[in-house]
Amino acid sequence: MNHHNSPPTSVDSLENCLSAPPQRVIDVLGRLEGDILILGAGGKMGPSLARMAKRASDLAGSKRKVIAVSRFSDHRAGARLQQAGVETISSDLLLPGALEALPDAANVLIMTGFKFGGSNNPAHMWGVNCWLPPRICERFPHGRLVAFSSGNIYGPVPVSGQGSLEPDDLNPVGEYAMAALGRERLLEFASRRFQTPLATLRLNYATELRYGVLVDMAEDVMHEREIDVTNGYVNVIWLTDANAMTLQAFAAAECPPAVVNIAGSKILRVRDVCQQFAEYFNKPLKIVGQEADAALLSNGAKGRALFGEPEFSAECMIEWTAQWVASGGESLNKPTHFLVTDGKY
Repeated sequence: MNHHNSPPTSVDSLENCLSAPPQRVIDVLGRLEGDILILGAGGKMGPSLARMAKRASDLAGSKRKVIAVSRFSDHRAGARLQQAGVETISSDLLLPGALEALPDAANVLIMTGFKFGGSNNPAHMWGVNCWLPPRICERFPHGRLVAFSSGNIYGPVPVSGQGSLEPDDLNPVGEYAMAALGRERLLEFASRRFQTPLATLRLNYATELRYGVLVDMAEDVMHEREIDVTNGYVNVIWLTDANAMTLQAFAAAECPPAVVNIAGSKILRVRDVCQQFAEYFNKPLKIVGQEADAALLSNGAKGRALFGEPEFSAECMIEWTAQWVASGGESLNKPTHFLVTDGKY
C-alpha cells in the first residue's frame, strides 16, 4: 500500500495528486484509439479526471484530444482545464440540438447526473438521469462508452457482510436511487440496441480533501456537532484511485454492458473514524443514535481485480483529511448527506 508520504498542503498540490495517472492508466490510454469526450465534466470528479486523461495520454505519447463538456457555471473551472491542455465545450446537454452539436469522439465518458436537490425537483432529476443518457448513446452509436451509476441502487445490505456484489438483486430506496437505476437500465437498452460497448460503474464513495464522506465527518467533529451513527458504515475510495479505475474502464467496455463496482477495499465504521478525528483535533466526540444493521455498502473486489488495488489506504485518507481540515484547508461546502437513510437528497 502506497502511503504517498507527503500530504497535499495546497489546492495546487491536491489537484496535482488527484490527476496524477498511475502507470496502468498510461498503458490503457496508450492502447486506446481516438479522442475522449467527457460529458458532465464540471462536477466534483470531472475536472481532475479530465486532467488525468490528458496527462496519461501525453505520457503515453498519444496525440488525442481530451474534451470536457459541461455548463461550466463556474467559468474558472473551464479556464483551469484549458491551461492543463483539456479542450472545453460549454453546453447544456438538455437543450435541443446540444448533443448534435458535439464533435464526434471514439470514447465517451457519461458523468451527467443530478442528485443533490433532487427531492425538490424530481422531474429534472429524472430528465438528467434517465431521459438524457440513452440519447447520448444514440448520438455516439459507434463509440466506446463508460457511464457512471451509483452504489445507491443496491439498497441497504447487512453490515455484517462484505457489501453488495454486481449480480445482486437491486433494491433502490428513494427517488434518486430509482432514477440512478433507470439511467443504468436505459443505457443498457441503448447499448444493446446500437451494439455499443459500455462499461457501467457503480461508485461509492469517492473522496478528496475538499469534499467527501471523510470531510463531512472531520468537520462535524471539529465543530463539535452531534454525529448520528445510525447509518454507521461506509466505503470510501480516494479520488485519484476512482479516476484511475474510471479511465481503465474504457478497456472493459463491452456489449451487453460490463457492470463494475468502484469502492474502497475496506468498510469503515463511522464511529471509529470520528473517534480518530476527535483524538487528532483534541475535541470531545458527540455520538448519538445506534448503528443500524444495514447500510449502503458495495464490494469492490471485481473492480480491484480488473483495475488494480487502490494506491491510497483508508489510514492515509483519514490522516490527510484530519491535517487538511485542522489547517483550515479549502472546502467545496458540498455535504454528501451520506447519513441519509430515507433516500431523499
